[in-house]
Amino acid sequence: MALHSFFLCSLLTISLSFHRIAAVEYYVINDAATTPGGIRFNNKIGIPFTKEIMRTINNFIWSAVFQQNDPSDQKQVDSVHTYIVEFYEASGLEWGNNINISSIFIEGLEGDLKWHFKGLMYHEMTHVFQWDGEGTTPSGLIEGIADYTIIAANYPALGFADPGDGDRWDAGYAVTARFLEYCDGIVPGFVAKLNKMMRFTYDVKYFADLTGKPVDQLWREYKAKYGG
Repeated sequence: MALHSFFLCSLLTISLSFHRIAAVEYYVINDAATTPGGIRFNNKIGIPFTKEIMRTINNFIWSAVFQQNDPSDQKQVDSVHTYIVEFYEASGLEWGNNINISSIFIEGLEGDLKWHFKGLMYHEMTHVFQWDGEGTTPSGLIEGIADYTIIAANYPALGFADPGDGDRWDAGYAVTARFLEYCDGIVPGFVAKLNKMMRFTYDVKYFADLTGKPVDQLWREYKAKYGG
């Protein structure tokens, strides 16, 4: 009886874990298949690889970055669609549960294409699953958290900001990401805790609530640490 119960519990655990992982469907559409970047995507990166890393990145964001092992803490997303599209405005853009990746960006990539592509996907996938205070969180912090995921996954590309770079904590992207990395060193799990606090609204005092210091003081101490 005990062995039978253990077996049923094990199956239930596996089933629940699989359900959480499989709850999100991943789709990849190459709408630039005849362009140089689109052709390069098909030949060097591919749809199967992209779907695979979308699932891997999704679970990394939930478990390692936002520490949302309870599904009730996670943003409820049924599917994520990645489109390879010919546009010049950026390397990638997220809107809702959709991600546009520029075929122009892919065309110009040098070195390990899959490595650079995966780094970009860490950023864009974070946007899909992060909380933004229902639109009240400043864009610089939103972009900084997305780039923080790149740091957490050890995927910073050449030219990524170094610790101590920048003039403002909310400059966004890698500058803010490095500052968040510093805050995470003060309070383990800082980014996860901050993200949770921003589920419904945002207030700059969240930095003080978590660290005991206002964000401007944290920034001054961060800059001083790196000789700024």
